[in-house]
Amino acid sequence: MDDGNEMSEAGPVVRDRPGERWGGRWNVFNRYANPTRFMQLSAKLVPWFAGATVLLMAAGLYFALFASPPDYQQGESVRIMYVHVPAAWMAMFCYTSMAVASAIGLIWRHPVAEMTAKATAPIGACFTFLALVTGSLWGKPMWGTWWVWDARLTSVLVLFFLYLGYMALENAFDDPARGTRAAGILALVGFVNVPIIKFSVDWWNTLHQPASVVRMGGPTIDSSMLIPLLVMAGAFTCYYFWVVLVRVRGEIIASRIRGLRLRQVHG
Repeated sequence: MDDGNEMSEAGPVVRDRPGERWGGRWNVFNRYANPTRFMQLSAKLVPWFAGATVLLMAAGLYFALFASPPDYQQGESVRIMYVHVPAAWMAMFCYTSMAVASAIGLIWRHPVAEMTAKATAPIGACFTFLALVTGSLWGKPMWGTWWVWDARLTSVLVLFFLYLGYMALENAFDDPARGTRAAGILALVGFVNVPIIKFSVDWWNTLHQPASVVRMGGPTIDSSMLIPLLVMAGAFTCYYFWVVLVRVRGEIIASRIRGLRLRQVHG
């Protein structure tokens, strides 16, 4: 019976089967869930993300404040957009990352995934708070008020509370594993709010304009404003990866210290 193997002078040669190829891909994924390998990889990536953040932030702020033109209707106040819009994008991106990491942690018990979700929560909360504050500052001259309870603003506020709830639940139990599981479940349930934020301007009548960058027909915003907006978005994204890698590295080191202390206590 042919079992898919061949013989050679050096011994049996095993052919790749489809399942084995998938297993190889899974092993690559599993390899970087190992804290030691993660520490090795992240040590190489952190300086690159830090440098990219500084360069993109400097370039983005220059283009946003000096090189881009004022809007013909909003005037100079449109420059708030270059912080507000990327912050709002990152608020949703961070929550999506947190939900995915939580799902991986709940299903496969990957410690690095659980640490990534925990590390992402405060970063996402800061981006969401920044989006709310800059949106309020932008809304006052445009709408004549600091706040309105429309669908987009309310759903982003709910996102902010979800971040706070995740962080509170993570630390609400004496057993850290129980807190991680409970917070992970909250992250997955709360993910339903992300598409609500994205499509709220299409589903309901809101003060926010429809999407002008990520849309089927292509961006409607002029390139003189689109380029600085995308550069700032790149800076915020690199900042996220920089900080989350640093925070996960800190979590791994703290976990190792706790383990050493426990071994010393129990002799």
